[in-house]
Amino acid sequence: MFGVPAALLLFVAGFLAAHVLEHLLAQRQAAHGADEHPDGRVPEIGLTAASAMVGHSVMDGVAIGAAFQVGGGMGLTVALAVIAHDFADGFNTYTITSLYGNARRKAMMMLFAAAPVVGAASTLLFSIPEQLLGGYLGFFGGVLLYLAAAEILPEAHHEHPARSTLTCTVAGAGFIRLVVGLAG
Repeated sequence: MFGVPAALLLFVAGFLAAHVLEHLLAQRQAAHGADEHPDGRVPEIGLTAASAMVGHSVMDGVAIGAAFQVGGGMGLTVALAVIAHDFADGFNTYTITSLYGNARRKAMMMLFAAAPVVGAASTLLFSIPEQLLGGYLGFFGGVLLYLAAAEILPEAHHEHPARSTLTCTVAGAGFIRLVVGLAG
């Protein structure tokens, strides 16, 4: 469109979609009366956020399957990256569900969803055309940029000691370099 690559347009669309979704969740929290709950926690919001994390994990699985469609080395590299970050996703899913006042049983149910396996298995049913794969990656790149800009960077600049944050950031970049090196 207007000489702009589709993947770049979808990158912007992913950024905007994450922004809109975050605002819709905030509105939903207000509509469910967070002020009316004694501790301000609304269980429905926790389940909605955890469901979004499960949806994210399904898409991680699709990324693994799509990468295997490109080649075995690419598939193993993406699988390694997804598995590494899914540990953090699991902690986040459990924490989000629990912090909003849901029972431990519900938090564990959200945690043990086999979402990445379902996503990866779904790619056995179809082949993703290369142009669509670029758009898919562009869209989720935009979502990741939004999360980094709206959530991760502000947290890194809080008043708490930032030495550990800097150390983890450098270690994460080193890990990414290792994963990319394994792919090459």
